[in-house]
This record gives sequence, C-alpha cells and structure tokens, in this order.
Amino acid sequence: MSRFTDQPSPMAQPKSFLWTRRVVLTLLLAFVLVPVYVMLSSSLKSLQDVQGSFKWIPHSLTFKPYIDIWKTIPLAHYFVNSVIVCVSATVFSVVLAIFAAYVVSRYRFMGRKVFTVTVLSTQMFPGILFLLPLYLIFVNIGNTTGITLNGSRLGLIITYLTFSLPFSIWMLAGYFDSIPRDLDEAAKVDGCGPLGALFRVVVPAAVPGIVAVSVYAFMTAWGEVLFASVMTNESTRTLAVGLREYATQNDVYWNQVMAASIVVSVPVVAGFLLLQRYLVAGLTAGAVK
Repeated sequence: MSRFTDQPSPMAQPKSFLWTRRVVLTLLLAFVLVPVYVMLSSSLKSLQDVQGSFKWIPHSLTFKPYIDIWKTIPLAHYFVNSVIVCVSATVFSVVLAIFAAYVVSRYRFMGRKVFTVTVLSTQMFPGILFLLPLYLIFVNIGNTTGITLNGSRLGLIITYLTFSLPFSIWMLAGYFDSIPRDLDEAAKVDGCGPLGALFRVVVPAAVPGIVAVSVYAFMTAWGEVLFASVMTNESTRTLAVGLREYATQNDVYWNQVMAASIVVSVPVVAGFLLLQRYLVAGLTAGAVK
C-alpha cells in the first residue's frame, strides 16, 4: 500500500464544508459582480429608463450612451491627459525605484536603515495631508522660477511620484533581496560594472517585481481624483475628474456616466488581465521579503 494513502484527499472533505465553501464564494462573487452589472446595464439604457426605478432585466438596450459620451464632454482630451500623466508617472517611478532599490539591496552604507524606514513611513500618512504642502510648493516654485507646476501635467506627474515611488522602492528592494548576490559577482567577474550587473542580470531576473510595481503605479495614478481636482485646470484635466462634468445644474446623465466609467475601466482591467501572472508573483515575492 502506498504511504500516501493515509493522507486526506480533497474528496474526503465533509459535504457540509464543501457546501459552505460554495455558498461563501458565491456570495463574495455576487458582492463583487452586482455593482459591475448595475453599471453595465445602466450604461445600455436611455436616460429616461435610468432615472426610473431600477430593473434588473432592461426592456430595451441602446448603445447611444457610448456614442454621446464623446460629445457631451471632451472625453478624448481627458483620456489623452490621463495616458500621458499615468504612463510618465509609472515610467519615472519604476526607473528611479530600480536604482534606489538596487542600492538599498546590494550596498551597506551609513543611513541605509533610516532611509528605508523613512520611505516606508511615508505610506502611513493619509494622502490628503500632502495636498496643501504640495500646492504651496508648486505655487512658490512658479513665483520664483517661472516654471509652472500647478495646473500642469508635470506637476501632477511629480505629485503621483510622491505616492508610487516609496512603495515601488520598498517592493523592489525586497524582490532584489531574493535574487542571489552570486549572480552579481559572476557578472562583475565577466567584466560588468555595477550598472552592467544591474541591467544584464538583476533587472531581467526581477521582471515580475518590476511589472507588479508598474501596475501598482499606473492604477494608483489612473483612478486618483483628489489631487487631480486641485492640481489640474480645464486643459490638463484627467478622466477621473472629467467624469463629474456629466452632472449639470439641471440633470445628471447617469447612463453616460456609467458608459464612460466602463470605457475608463477598460485599460486598467485589460492590463491587469494580461499581467496578472507577473503581478501575483511580484507581490508575493515582495511580501515574503
């Protein structure tokens, strides 16, 4: 008889446990999917149907809200602003985090522990505490140097870096720690300098971690509303802020709000589905370390 026959198999689990698990998972799935269904079904209704009592099964469906969202407000312009700001913030955050995390992971220097603790502690404060200081800093920089940061895309990119960069450094430093130092030493023996070892050995081995922090930085910037409301003007407004323009003094175009929300969610959902394998691996490795 095999020595593994005494181990409990999944089929040996009590039926009560299996049914309880199914019920709990079904409730959790419904809790997640019901708001998405309400948003999707409302985006396919006329404005009169949306303003009436909610019906789980609509009598008629229309794609007109998906056409009108581009005419009611300059949604395409806001979309371009969001892409420029979020992609730039993500690229700068990842590049700077790679260098900082490599130094923290591979070198021992005075103030290293203070630096890592300070980086982590910035994540403990509510973001709204930084709103007024950043606004005043941007205004003073504009008055003294003539460089306009308040109301510009550059100012919003710098703002988002203050959120994403500390987390990216912390995550990548943990991931770099999981990569054996012998690989760095082998690269240096073959003639690589510190930068050569970083980009030829460490970075290729840390792709899941880099993808994870990239997705985090992009998602953080894509859905942010508070700072974008203060740090932008009409020409630099992003998607998350622009959605409120579907509400006028006389009416709220709920069907167009839902349709625009679906369109805004598509890039993030598609990116998450494409990169979820790297995202899970990167977050797991970073959390373990």
